[in-house]
Amino acid sequence: MPLDKTVSDIILALGGLGLFLYGMKLLGNGLELAAGAKLRKILEKITSNRWLGALVGIVVTAIIQSSTAVSVMVVGFVNASLMTLSQAMGVLMGSTIGTTVTSLILSFNIAQYMPVFICIGAFMVSLSKKNNTKYAGQIIAGFGILFFGMSTMSEHLKPLAGSDAFSNMITSISNPMLGILFGIVFAALIQSSSAAVGILQALGAAGALLLPQSVYIIYGIHIGACFTAVISSIGATKDAKRTSLAYVLFTVFGTALFTIITLLTPFTSWIEQLTDNVSLQISLVHIISTIVATLVLLPCVNWITKLTCLIIRGKKEDEEKEPCRLKFVDERILKTPPIAVNQITKEIERMGKLANKSYQLSMEALLQRDDKIVPKVSENEEVIDYLNHSITSYLVQINGLPLEDHDLLKVGSYYHVVSDLERIGDHAENICEIASRIIKNDDTFSEKAIEEIQDLTKLVESVIVDSLDLFFGHSNDPLLLEKISNNEQEIDDKTEMYKDHHIERLSKGECNATIGTLFMELLTNLERIADHSTNIAFAVSPRYA
Repeated sequence: MPLDKTVSDIILALGGLGLFLYGMKLLGNGLELAAGAKLRKILEKITSNRWLGALVGIVVTAIIQSSTAVSVMVVGFVNASLMTLSQAMGVLMGSTIGTTVTSLILSFNIAQYMPVFICIGAFMVSLSKKNNTKYAGQIIAGFGILFFGMSTMSEHLKPLAGSDAFSNMITSISNPMLGILFGIVFAALIQSSSAAVGILQALGAAGALLLPQSVYIIYGIHIGACFTAVISSIGATKDAKRTSLAYVLFTVFGTALFTIITLLTPFTSWIEQLTDNVSLQISLVHIISTIVATLVLLPCVNWITKLTCLIIRGKKEDEEKEPCRLKFVDERILKTPPIAVNQITKEIERMGKLANKSYQLSMEALLQRDDKIVPKVSENEEVIDYLNHSITSYLVQINGLPLEDHDLLKVGSYYHVVSDLERIGDHAENICEIASRIIKNDDTFSEKAIEEIQDLTKLVESVIVDSLDLFFGHSNDPLLLEKISNNEQEIDDKTEMYKDHHIERLSKGECNATIGTLFMELLTNLERIADHSTNIAFAVSPRYA
């Protein structure tokens, strides 16, 4: 064989490999972005039922075509205390089945139609101004590039079938231990079991690899696919580390099970009798081994969980002892933009509850003359300030990610909402300072002033609660925004009226100048809290997502 022909084949095969990997990445990212809302809804259905968790894992992985992405996402969820270890195990087991869809699709010979897909997808990405249309184009183009790359790779790998050096290497890999080790390293390097199996299918289609030489590599690929999840658990909580370890144990047990089955039964011969298509044979082994391993090991989730707890010892961290931390957002979750938006929403909602609680406590301290409540508001304010800075930092990162159009609207509104919530916390702290000064000086408001304060307190609390309910989608009342607007206007009107009443009381000598100044400061703080709450209500509402 001429040297120039060999070099040309190697270059074209590498080019095909590059297109294949890029197409798979493009397809997976497009599916992930386009299915963002569906991903959120599916993941919210996770319960303690391990079979339902496995079904969720299958569906989510089938949607985004990446068990690696799902495993990293799940480790992030456990780290953020959104999912228990048992729930995570079910999802991870299911994800190994969901990822086999790619290999099944790749086993069909439809590469001749792929240039059309690439063209259509490229036009959609280039010409459309809507993100959702661009993501659809990305899926179509990625699908086309994936198949085109595989076809190019297979075509120029055919000369390998007649190469003595390659044949000797393949013969050595036929050894079970070497084949599994090769598969582990192979999948860990490219960080995708789907891509690794796809490359094996390309070699099979080129006639350079047969099923008996591939089967142990496939089993090793299952283990190698855990590498990214293990890396993502570094620096995470103990439960997150246990999750990645449990994933490794599951794949190791599954690999051991099918290695024994392959050695003791004519398993590969049975598969070869079903079809002459080597790519399909490889896909069938991939599918059958993952499904059977999941069905066998899913009932043993509790045993695997206990084993991980024995290996990684220690009690679960008590997050309540560390309030200044993000509970729902994690760096790992940023790898899945639609989920990241959903989780930052929960974090902002948590901030909203803290701001409302601070307001309630501050008014309780003022009206009940209880100085012991003031430190609680200070503690809340510390957490609110921390959340303000941390959430804003994450919003900047999320805003730089590829997002669906409605998620972009959310993130844009969140900057203002976080700022408004932080200001509510500040005004609550101001009210506590007023309460402390009144208690320290043993002053008191007149009975009429107290009635006016109580009246405004109820109105302001109503605006806060209604605004948060509206923004976070807890209420479907179409008239709620109008109610908030009316209440806010009533607060403005009453604030002016009560200031006039206060001046009248001062002129009549019914209250002194010191307590009068504090009364005016209080009215201003209450009015500002209502203003910031109303701003939240008028921000873009996530319930339309």
